[in-house]
Amino acid sequence: MAHHQVFLFVCTIIALLASYSSLASAAVVEHSFHVQNRTITRLCRRQVITAVNGSLPGPTIRVNEGDTLVVHVFNLSPYNLTIHWHGVFQLLSGWADGPEFATQCPIRPGHSYTYKFNVTGQEGTLWWHAHVSWLRATVHGALIIRPKKGNSYPFPKPYREVPILLGEWWNANVVDVENEGLASGGAPNNSDAYTINGWPGDLYPCSVNQTYKLTVKHGKTYLLRIINAALNNQLFFKIANHKMKVVAVDAAYTDPYVTDVVVTGPGQTTDVLLTADQAPASYYMAANPYASAAGVPFDNTTTRGIIIYEGAQTSTPLMPILPAFNDTPTAHKFFTNLTGLVTGPFWIPPPRKVDEHMFITIGLGLTACNRQGNATCGGPNGQRFAASMNNASFQFPDKISMLEAFFHNVNGVYTTDFPNQPPLKFDYTNANNSMNPAIIMTTKSTKVKKVKFNATVQIVFQNTALIGIENHPIHLHGFNFHVLAQGFGNYNPAVDRKKFNLFNPQERNTIGVPVGGWAVIRFRANNPGVWLMHCHLDVHLPWGLATSFVVENGPTPSTRLPPPPPDLPKC
Repeated sequence: MAHHQVFLFVCTIIALLASYSSLASAAVVEHSFHVQNRTITRLCRRQVITAVNGSLPGPTIRVNEGDTLVVHVFNLSPYNLTIHWHGVFQLLSGWADGPEFATQCPIRPGHSYTYKFNVTGQEGTLWWHAHVSWLRATVHGALIIRPKKGNSYPFPKPYREVPILLGEWWNANVVDVENEGLASGGAPNNSDAYTINGWPGDLYPCSVNQTYKLTVKHGKTYLLRIINAALNNQLFFKIANHKMKVVAVDAAYTDPYVTDVVVTGPGQTTDVLLTADQAPASYYMAANPYASAAGVPFDNTTTRGIIIYEGAQTSTPLMPILPAFNDTPTAHKFFTNLTGLVTGPFWIPPPRKVDEHMFITIGLGLTACNRQGNATCGGPNGQRFAASMNNASFQFPDKISMLEAFFHNVNGVYTTDFPNQPPLKFDYTNANNSMNPAIIMTTKSTKVKKVKFNATVQIVFQNTALIGIENHPIHLHGFNFHVLAQGFGNYNPAVDRKKFNLFNPQERNTIGVPVGGWAVIRFRANNPGVWLMHCHLDVHLPWGLATSFVVENGPTPSTRLPPPPPDLPKC
């Protein structure tokens, strides 16, 4: 055999072995979710909640990168239900993404549906949650993606990994709370507590024994996988006398960043390394809200858990000094100091050429009351609260999902005229415009943005002062995006474009657009289908702070959305 033939033969064998090794290391991970109502006791009272497998939070899912996840969902609750796998790319598996009437119709009470998708090209901490009404307050859990077997983290292996889910609690049925707000057109009631891994902590009534506790060994390093599963609040998180080293956000590795405070918006995740290097004792971990909207009532309470050093004498835990509720400088410093790890296993530089430039104003507004008789609505000026992007207040269809309409070419479900610019230019962050009747009214529509497969999209999110100025966490389904820059005031391209980080920007799936400010993101639309983009404050999603991207099919069979599963729920 000639030398070049031997060489080709050896190369082929190596390639086959590598392929076999990759296939052999991938697994099918299977779970069953039984979703039903149960009664639990919190804050001195018994409360009916909807939960998965009877637990709050729900079960933690652990997979390795490259695995296939299969989850059988049995809806034994009285409510319609879908599950969203928050941050999972869903490459060519958009049917499994989960948001109600975006990619599927709901799973009706008494029915079931099986989600099946591959988890590829990402590692780190994500989570799953209900994507119907406010059910995600209690229907949620961690989704942890470890490196493929044989691969390692881009940091020293921790002694132990611990999910820390920050949640929000109501002394009421959350579906009723939402429905009361929607019926009145006003703001729904604020929560009564925050929680750490389902427990409110000892600052709340009847909660001394409902406090999360983590025992640590002196000198060991722990990977805390922090998930903000709260519905409507961004949170500060601190541990008394301890520093944390951020190593990933939203399942994307970061340059290590040492901090004594983590700031996290609803939907965001933050992986930190915590070294138990203090004197053996007890220390509180605590979270309280970052409430950026001035003059707006919010749940101003604090949840806390306890870190206990193994072998330490019983003592009163030390309490961290938490930031003020409106400490925007601390929040902005945290968010802007994060950068992407260019040596990470899945790092992709931000695309340089932009095909679609979008400037999207986001904020609250009002829509006509439309109530019968002499009744008034609960929003300002007797109108209904609404929210919008570029003054289009998004309304979901209710007869068929947008993804089914896209796949089957069904007309009349959505329109592709979502504007690239707001219809009116004004001084966006000037509080004098807060109640300007000429610009705060909006109307309902189902407008989406259509883009070609593999197009690069750049979005400037511009916060507005309409009704009130606040930080908005915006979540994009189906993609990570690079955060190129963020700042305060009105975006000025002549000045602010020079601030773009095109070398090592952080990657995220949820961005907190600064209060009274702007943020610029960029992503490549390399996944065909319909992908929701919305505010992850659940109070604002039903009000219409959303739109969707319809990404056209690619030119080859491997870049086209496959047909829907035969058992996809019907409307």
